[in-house]
Amino acid sequence: MAGNHVELCGRQLRSTRRPKADTEQMNTNGLTLSILDQSPVHQGDDAAQAFQHTIELAAKADGWVYHRYWVAEHHGSDRVMGSSPEVLISHLLAKTSRIRVGSGGVMLQHYSPYKVAENFNVLASLAPGRVDLGIGRGPGGVPQSTKALQQAEAGERSIGDKITELRNFLGGELPEDHPLRGLMASPQPPQAADLYLLGTSGSSAEMAAGFGIPYVFALFLNGDQDAMTKAMATYHDQFDTTGPGCKRAMLALPVVVAESADEAAAFAAEIKVVRISLESGRTLTAGNLESAERFGKQSGEKFEINVTDAPVVHGSPEIALKKLLQIQELHNVEEIIAVTAINDFQKRLRSYELLSDALIKANLASSADREEEVV
Repeated sequence: MAGNHVELCGRQLRSTRRPKADTEQMNTNGLTLSILDQSPVHQGDDAAQAFQHTIELAAKADGWVYHRYWVAEHHGSDRVMGSSPEVLISHLLAKTSRIRVGSGGVMLQHYSPYKVAENFNVLASLAPGRVDLGIGRGPGGVPQSTKALQQAEAGERSIGDKITELRNFLGGELPEDHPLRGLMASPQPPQAADLYLLGTSGSSAEMAAGFGIPYVFALFLNGDQDAMTKAMATYHDQFDTTGPGCKRAMLALPVVVAESADEAAAFAAEIKVVRISLESGRTLTAGNLESAERFGKQSGEKFEINVTDAPVVHGSPEIALKKLLQIQELHNVEEIIAVTAINDFQKRLRSYELLSDALIKANLASSADREEEVV
């Protein structure tokens, strides 16, 4: 993003001016860091401990440099516990004071847009200006959980139609030709939740651009860096910058930071991307091999499973930050959401802390360098 304009996005005025690069000083380019937490069950823990870890990490992140803290939605899993992001978000908002808290994301295909709008209007009323509503396009679980979740859903509606209706409910007014015209999603908060679309393909990027909303490419899910490059280009190319929309390009990446590069590399080597391809042509990401096999069997189709190394950004604090800044520049993004899948909570906590410290240090050095130029 070039230039020197100021845009209103996420109801925050944000200058896109970047400081002059220095040959020795790290240029942070206004990078924003955030966290996506899947509430994993670490070895030897149970669900209750997984949620306590989420609460602890959110409280720590509230005092670090991170801008937002998102929780995921997964169903029918014994590895990740976030089956009800709205409930967890409410608790995290009460345990924090500064950081934005939201979903990454709500699987809208399963739900009534009206009910989702009501849930997030309650959250936005409890913590005005701090709530994000990230929408995911996937099922977030196995076929059986999808069937169970959609029992009350009448008929087939596209995700695009549901997002349109959700936006209208969040905005407080339905179009004149809508059959529910006059219905409001109560309560009406002083500031509605900000809407985001998460995805892993060009079609999701095109949809976000068409809606004029921020887009998050979830590289931690599919690991396809070529798809990421194409999707981000699609979002930038097709977004109508002359309209009233909010353009914000974001990447959700697997990130591992440790005291040493060797330690970070060892943790990163354990992180895999598991993808299942169905005979019908659908390809989905599973959290692990067991989940992929369960999905395939429940689908009733022939399937293939592919396990690859995840494209983890890893290293010592300074090296990892430099890599993230290079990715930011290459893909023209404003924000990177770190997903750290270390199977040791204290090491995972430390990874986020080290990355936060590295960005603070780089920002301070960059500010001092600019002040010196002015003098």
